[in-house]
Amino acid sequence: MHQSSIATVIAAVAISATDAFVTNPNTNTGRTHLPTTYTANFVTTGSSSHTSSHHSIPSATQLYNTEDDDAQDNEIERLQKMAAKLRAEAASLEADKANQLAEAAEKAFRKFDINSDGEVSLTELKMGLEKVLKTEISDKRVKELMEVFDKSGDGSLQLDDFVTVERFRNQLEALAREEKRRASEAEQESKRQEQEALLAEAKLEFLNDKEPTTKDKIISVLPYLFPLMDGVQYGRFLLGSDDASANPFVAILALLYTLYRSIPFSGFAAFFALNILGGNPSINRLVRFNMQQAIYIDIALFFPSLLIGLGGLIVGAAGGPPLSNQAGEIFSDVMFGTLLLTLLYCAGSSLLGKEPDSIPLISQKVKDRMPTIDMFDNDGKFVPTESRGENDDDKSDKDKDK
Repeated sequence: MHQSSIATVIAAVAISATDAFVTNPNTNTGRTHLPTTYTANFVTTGSSSHTSSHHSIPSATQLYNTEDDDAQDNEIERLQKMAAKLRAEAASLEADKANQLAEAAEKAFRKFDINSDGEVSLTELKMGLEKVLKTEISDKRVKELMEVFDKSGDGSLQLDDFVTVERFRNQLEALAREEKRRASEAEQESKRQEQEALLAEAKLEFLNDKEPTTKDKIISVLPYLFPLMDGVQYGRFLLGSDDASANPFVAILALLYTLYRSIPFSGFAAFFALNILGGNPSINRLVRFNMQQAIYIDIALFFPSLLIGLGGLIVGAAGGPPLSNQAGEIFSDVMFGTLLLTLLYCAGSSLLGKEPDSIPLISQKVKDRMPTIDMFDNDGKFVPTESRGENDDDKSDKDKDK
């Protein structure tokens, strides 16, 4: 192999030298001809006129250049013959090398073909390689070797498929390097997944989305006292009747309402307290969900009375009859009954440990506000939904800049 390479290099050098002497006639770098013409003047006497004759006579420089050209032609011819000889020797060396490899492969094939059936099976290949390389080779690795060199795909090696032991050794080393690379990638992937698992666990610790305890279930009902207190105004007709005064539920509700109204700005204080605590991720999700939903229910109580008031003004301005007391009482009773049913559903579902998420319009709005695991970035920082889009755009811009 080395002799062939050296011969090829020598041939290339010789050809380059030959090209250096062969000149392109269209360029100015070729042979230099310096024809020199000497002029002899012959004067004829006997007349007043002088006759001048010019004759070109070969000079010594011209003769020297001619000899130099001949020497260069001879040198070029000699280098061309040398280059041809070197090419022939290089081809001969390549042929000899190929024959040696073929003979070595055939010799190794005869050794590996233990039963002399004209092909080398997986077992024979394993036994032969372990004997020659003096090392144990796994069945998996032998099968991989077979897949590389088995051109026919019949599960065995014929003489045309067989290569030298050195080729087998190199392929084994390549397979070993590939296996190490895959093992390294698998280890890195395992570490990455482990880090993601730890990050997910940390997120869960930060964001309390665990199953609610009995204490959490009881506490989750309390936020609904806020809309109940603000909705008592709709129940003034039902709660003020003679039959309702003997009801213990009404008595308890009256006591709570009295305490609620005795606190200055109790409505605003309850609103801000629920809003702040509802955004605390360390509080159980069921409690946070009910805090947010209680706020939405309380806000929803404002719109019906607003619509009734605006309707009465419009009707009055148009000269229509005012809303009767009986109609107003029916409206208030319906509103209070709807509120009680809604709060009973929320309280019952919460005590069972299930989110009361079936209230039309309101529950979906609350779900959209609830933080989830997806709202944390890879560093474990909380990113609200409204800010996530901006962060993604900034990240995309940074990636484009890179």
